[in-house]
Amino acid sequence: MGILPCPLPCSSDATISSEHQSSHYRHLQSESSSSLASQSSLPSVPSLTPQQSQPFDLSPTPVHHCCVATLSAPSSYVSSLALAGKFLYSGSSDGEVRAWDRSLPGSDAGLAALAAVSTSAVKSVVARGDRLFTAHQDQKIRVWKIEADGRYRLVTSLPTLADRFARLFSPKNYVEVRRHKKRTWVHHVDAVSSLALAHDGSVLYSASWDRSFKVWRVSDFRCMESVDRAHDDAINAVVVSRDGHVYTCSADRKIKVWKKEGHQRKHALVATLERHRSAVNALALSEDGCILYSGACDRSILVWEKVQDGGRNRGSEGGSSGEGEHYMVVVGALRGHSKAILCVAVVGDVVCSGSADHTVRVWRRMGEDRSYSCLAVCEGHAKPVKCLAAAADADGGEGSGSGTRYLVYSGGLDCKIKVWRICFGKE
Repeated sequence: MGILPCPLPCSSDATISSEHQSSHYRHLQSESSSSLASQSSLPSVPSLTPQQSQPFDLSPTPVHHCCVATLSAPSSYVSSLALAGKFLYSGSSDGEVRAWDRSLPGSDAGLAALAAVSTSAVKSVVARGDRLFTAHQDQKIRVWKIEADGRYRLVTSLPTLADRFARLFSPKNYVEVRRHKKRTWVHHVDAVSSLALAHDGSVLYSASWDRSFKVWRVSDFRCMESVDRAHDDAINAVVVSRDGHVYTCSADRKIKVWKKEGHQRKHALVATLERHRSAVNALALSEDGCILYSGACDRSILVWEKVQDGGRNRGSEGGSSGEGEHYMVVVGALRGHSKAILCVAVVGDVVCSGSADHTVRVWRRMGEDRSYSCLAVCEGHAKPVKCLAAAADADGGEGSGSGTRYLVYSGGLDCKIKVWRICFGKE
């Protein structure tokens, strides 16, 4: 592991660039058809971006982007990224989680601590306080404690032994997972594909290829709820808004919205969003939870906006169905990638997308007219971009004299993590 020189110079102009892996990545085969396969875009959804014949950046503010570092993992592809304080956590297909110190300058940025080691591929990583949560191909969620000396200690695996034992003897705790085979409802029975923490950190949500999502209480790691058959196919991502709405997306081409009201014990389905024509791979929410971005194999990032009770008619036109006062209406699509969208990240008014076309695109919401501009196309990965993380640059955030800066981290099937600096305003 280490830092490699980035071959791409800084640029103020975005350019457009126009598989499966070897046996080393063979456990990707079960998901390649649904997540890497590219399909035609959505002609029925209007574009929120200018035509390709126009410049990307229509605003007077100059935009600069460059690759500032390439972090090299040993020999396994990068499947997940998460930011927590000064650390960037990366999960890989060999079961390792590494902690990269974001505060180290220059070549030292390539030094990473081996935070956690397991025997199964890491599918998702989230961190909060002194806890690190990892989701794995082997159907388990592992919980790690970050000690004061910087070491990482495995606390437990979910479901815990106590949780499993408590459900063991009652027949009502068993669900059928396949013909003639049952298991207690606290178990995932396929790869755990995504994790999300509630904003207060009290609850952990896990989504799985077994078509269910589960709710875990962080204080004692007890499984509080399992929503079985939440989708008709594998669930690829889960995100949670500040007001408690849970969004799940699936290979069944649907996005579903769930909510548990104060007096209810279980999450209820609020809406089903159906405009994608292929597997939905990624979700991201704006900070206020009013805008949802979804990326799919149809090469489009759909932009959904929240409307309240008065938007019932708009909801049906926008592809939303359900009951209650929560509706998400599709207002348009972000187009430009030539292959499937695999990951999406949001920071401020900036949206980042990673694709099987090996590129990262950076989009920005312009004003109140719902339009977006593609401000940068970051090229440098040799294989599909599987995961993203983004944050304001501490050395040049909003309000600084050098303009607004962001750092975008992208992980790919080429076993590399690239660090991109995006600058709006003065370089």
